[in-house]
Amino acid sequence: MASSQSDEPAPEEREIDITTSTEPGSDVLWVRTGSEQEMDLPSSPSSSGYAGEGGGSTSATTGSLIEIEHDEEVEQEQMRIQNQIDEISISDSNTSWIPGKRHQDEDDGSISWRKRKKHFFILSNSGKPIYSRYGDEHKLAGFSATLQAIVSFVENGGDSVKLVRAGKHQVVFLVKGPIYLVCISSTEEPYESLRGQLELIYGQMLVILTKSINKCFEKNPKFDMTPLLGGTDTVFSSLIHSFSWNPATFLHAYTCLPLSYATRQAAGAVLQDTADSGVLFATLMCRHKVISLVGAQKASLHPDDMLLLANFVMSSESFRTSESFSPVCLPRYNPSAFLYAYIHYFDADTYLMLLTTNSDAFYHLKDCRLRIETVLLKSNVLSEVQRSLLDGGMHVEDLPTIPQYRTSHLGQHTLPSDSPESFKEANHDIGGPAGLWHFIYRSIYLDQYVSSEFSSPISTRQQQKKLYRAYQKLFTSMHDKGIGPHRTQFRRDENYVLLCWVTQDFELYAAFDPLADKALAIKTCNRVCQWIKDVENEIFLLGASPFSW
Repeated sequence: MASSQSDEPAPEEREIDITTSTEPGSDVLWVRTGSEQEMDLPSSPSSSGYAGEGGGSTSATTGSLIEIEHDEEVEQEQMRIQNQIDEISISDSNTSWIPGKRHQDEDDGSISWRKRKKHFFILSNSGKPIYSRYGDEHKLAGFSATLQAIVSFVENGGDSVKLVRAGKHQVVFLVKGPIYLVCISSTEEPYESLRGQLELIYGQMLVILTKSINKCFEKNPKFDMTPLLGGTDTVFSSLIHSFSWNPATFLHAYTCLPLSYATRQAAGAVLQDTADSGVLFATLMCRHKVISLVGAQKASLHPDDMLLLANFVMSSESFRTSESFSPVCLPRYNPSAFLYAYIHYFDADTYLMLLTTNSDAFYHLKDCRLRIETVLLKSNVLSEVQRSLLDGGMHVEDLPTIPQYRTSHLGQHTLPSDSPESFKEANHDIGGPAGLWHFIYRSIYLDQYVSSEFSSPISTRQQQKKLYRAYQKLFTSMHDKGIGPHRTQFRRDENYVLLCWVTQDFELYAAFDPLADKALAIKTCNRVCQWIKDVENEIFLLGASPFSW
């Protein structure tokens, strides 16, 4: 792998043309550079004809431009395949999600495999497949070799490939030493979002193996790490599924289960006693939401590590059946070393995680868990957790009317409280005031967020996924370093009115009815911020030190 030092000149920008040959008997992918140099790259029998999108020019974010040319025969063949794809009814959005590997009988020659809107691959720098979201990794060996050849070819020229656009498809590359991660997507998600998802998938792999796996490749470049990940398909598929519903995957923050201040304090007090006895991190969780957490002095837990650890625990059925003591790695804390996690479920939803550096601490942590469980039962914390699950979180329909604000307001468009217009709100039959459908509020200092429950206009899984992807685009544009960052954004299309407000203290993302009035939407966002301020003791874990990044 080519590496560049800071004192070396920047690589020269080049234009690259990649032409796929489909002549009878051809098994070579010809790659032409601007200097007409040719090299042979192995191709699989079908991988060179990935027909997710027919034809078109392609750009690559590498400092280089990549174009894929097709002759007339290729165009006709791809149109024929695309017509076949359109005739079959395979839609992931209309089926309920099932954990674990799906469609294992598929390979890159299957029409159904090519129709998938979003693929994820992990492979080694020798081209060996490690993981694929769809299909059998062994059947995708040729396709993995093609992806590896693209990365190697660009690296041999002193450059690095990050993004290739081909029609409606984006091919995003992430190189982590000897591990290559690739996403092929036609979901129109921003490049930054897809790259962030690859980072999380890599982090999930480190949770299981640590970064020391690189040493195995140093000793043997053809090392096969697939057996080390045996039985973890459910872990990866669960994480990938969360990209379509969990705001934590792009906000880099965690969310808390709504609880009374006294209940959360009772849970935090007993966890603190445990941390003082030598536990590095003690976390009480309900599904993916935090009830309480504490850390040893000077120890910090990144929200991404919490996300990956919770996903690892919730997607592994063995943790639910008995108390467990398992080595885990926290990539943001120390990617090269294992910690040891004691995991115990109190009920179907609530579980305790105690992390330590001591591999012989099982019985000590078991005693800690018994003390914690006794306190939680006596203080009715577990029953309050179940009540909160039934009640749900914040509902936009419950947004209170505030006659006069006590804090700063959004932008310069805020209506004065004595204005007649301030009492005229759109009369919507669904959702909250002024057509408010949903909101996400992120506290920057706390690294925590709160998300409202979905209102009736976005009640289906497909509608919710669509909204989250709209939030992703809004988040990316708000934090675009090239043209931002921005303070406010107001967008209107046929689906929503989206309003975002970013300050030094918080970020607010809100979705309204597409016919919502702008002034009333801004006024409603001010009310949301005040509402959150009024109930912050119940929806946030206060008093916790901010996490180091």
